[in-house]
Amino acid sequence: MDSNRGDANVTPRREFLTRLPGAVAGSALALGVVARAAQNAPSASAAPLPTIRLGDHEVTRLIAGSNPVSGYSYMGPIMDRQMREYFTPDRIVEFLSDCERAGINTHQFSDPKLMTGVIRTLRERGSRMKFFCLHSGAAQSEPIEQVIRDTQPIALVHHGGVTDRLFREGKSREVRDFVQRVRDAGVLAGVSAHNPDCIQRVADEDWPVDFFMTCFHYLTRPREELEKMPPVVTLQIGYPFFAADPLTMTKVAQQVKQPCLGFKILAAGRKCKDKRAVREAFQFAFAHLKPTDGVIVGMYPRYQDQAQENAAFAREFGQVRPA
Repeated sequence: MDSNRGDANVTPRREFLTRLPGAVAGSALALGVVARAAQNAPSASAAPLPTIRLGDHEVTRLIAGSNPVSGYSYMGPIMDRQMREYFTPDRIVEFLSDCERAGINTHQFSDPKLMTGVIRTLRERGSRMKFFCLHSGAAQSEPIEQVIRDTQPIALVHHGGVTDRLFREGKSREVRDFVQRVRDAGVLAGVSAHNPDCIQRVADEDWPVDFFMTCFHYLTRPREELEKMPPVVTLQIGYPFFAADPLTMTKVAQQVKQPCLGFKILAAGRKCKDKRAVREAFQFAFAHLKPTDGVIVGMYPRYQDQAQENAAFAREFGQVRPA
């Protein structure tokens, strides 16, 4: 090897190495500034999502749900743990910012302790995202008034599983009292249920409910009801996701006057085998709900941009066609 050529390369190389940390730091700083600017900038390509009215509020027909954020996968404890580990407060802020850039303007949450700081951060950054809380009434540690004060939601909704249980126990009055207490506090009041009979009864009795959350799958069926169903239908492991349930619930949703927000339209991931399956689930939901209804969809964006994908389906199928 030519010793002179080797010496000629040593000094520039060493000089380069001594300057590298500063250059990397400067580049990282510049990239960080660009990334933050891009993150905070609205998406130029995102077309507006179709909207509905909840009281005086205009919300998108696609609403970001809370179960994955709170670590409820309906897939078992391993997936629950993965979701909880993934959705740190910083990642929740990032996820909801992504939803907003995709055109989604509302998030339904269920854990005020987790979400109070997240909501504050989003608002400090200029987010215009709307929020409403799924609340368990007397069974929840955070009182209604505290949740409203800490998170300033547009609505509180009585938790579906608790609704089903209280109706089954003959304690529906507790749910009605919750509705009145929420309205007295100055925000919209909703009732969620998995059992379509609960929704129908509230509507028939003309409760002062502003909207419903209507689960596409009756997951809280009591054992005695399951045992009466044909064996071919009851062959299932874990939660009872039955194919006929969405039709039953959407028939009720079509009949009530209040807006209904359908949830578990993807059967907690069971209809997510591929993009076509997800598309068909969105198509079914919007075809079988009223023009004044919307859907709530939980998302787990660890491997793909589900906010953008779901927003595209909401634009495709959620537009209200002139009569």
